[in-house]
Amino acid sequence: MTARLISRLAAACALFGAATPALAAEVNIYTTREPGLIQPMLDAYTKATGTKVNAIFIKEGLAERVAAEGAASPADILMVVDYGNLIDLVDKGLAQPIKSAALDAAIPPAFRDPEGRWFATSMRARVVYASKDRLPDLKALTYEELADPKWKGKVCIRSGQHPYNTSLIAAVIDKDGKDGAKAWLTGLKANLARKPSGGDREGAKDILAGTCDLAIGNSYYVGLMRSGKGGADQKTWADSINVILPTFAKSGGTHANVSGAVVAKNAPNRDEAVKLLEFLVTDQGQKLFAETNYEYPVKAGAKTDPIVEAFGTFEPDDHPLVEIAKNRKAAAALVDEVGFND
Repeated sequence: MTARLISRLAAACALFGAATPALAAEVNIYTTREPGLIQPMLDAYTKATGTKVNAIFIKEGLAERVAAEGAASPADILMVVDYGNLIDLVDKGLAQPIKSAALDAAIPPAFRDPEGRWFATSMRARVVYASKDRLPDLKALTYEELADPKWKGKVCIRSGQHPYNTSLIAAVIDKDGKDGAKAWLTGLKANLARKPSGGDREGAKDILAGTCDLAIGNSYYVGLMRSGKGGADQKTWADSINVILPTFAKSGGTHANVSGAVVAKNAPNRDEAVKLLEFLVTDQGQKLFAETNYEYPVKAGAKTDPIVEAFGTFEPDDHPLVEIAKNRKAAAALVDEVGFND
């Protein structure tokens, strides 16, 4: 057989697929989420579908990296926490709209982009940690009540400029207007036991130490601490607090932030990306989010982890996050205006 004939046969096989095995489907994720927090979901998806999932953890500069890669970017999905970060990806032109009946059916309208450019995959409530010893009878609280002078010197919180807090302040602006939010933030500042610092877990630590009686933190941290995943010390911190699901005085809902994802603008495996997102909001995917991260499922009826379920009935504020997000810059400006972190 001549070299020319071999070449022609090889070309024919390639053209008609006669001798070339099908390539396994795959999908690429850029994520700011710690690998351990999402790997169980990705492994389950691969097991169910055979699709290979390549996840690259990018702690900082995810958007900048994707923008620099441009049309050559291998990223199919960009996965981040905080609705503000999701919206920023859209505003920077790094996401593309998709249509999915499965995603629309599973995710309430408040927790997805109306134009299909970002989707929440799980929720976390902005809650209050309360001392079991000093406030054993405190069962309910509104966000507005945190500014009540009766709590003077009793509240701990992380930096007011942290996205978790600017998101909450933006929601207060949404409910009470800028002037109302400024008065609330001023009152909350007057009630602080210490300068805003550390993380949410430190709020529980400081309650145990007697520095404060109340702390503002995310719900899932309590699950991580009480489960023992944060170590024996953190379990002791978490066991010293009760969790209160505050509500807004006007709407009755609890502020919820999200973790979520977008399909990258130049996704080379777009269809596979959509399929993976759809899996993440199935009952199986949502159960894994709840068990692994102690987050609230975004899909109604999906199971919540027992540790988190024990906090009580969670009824998230259902005003669309895209509307609340319009107040983010004003929220950050208010933090500086009242000298919250001083």
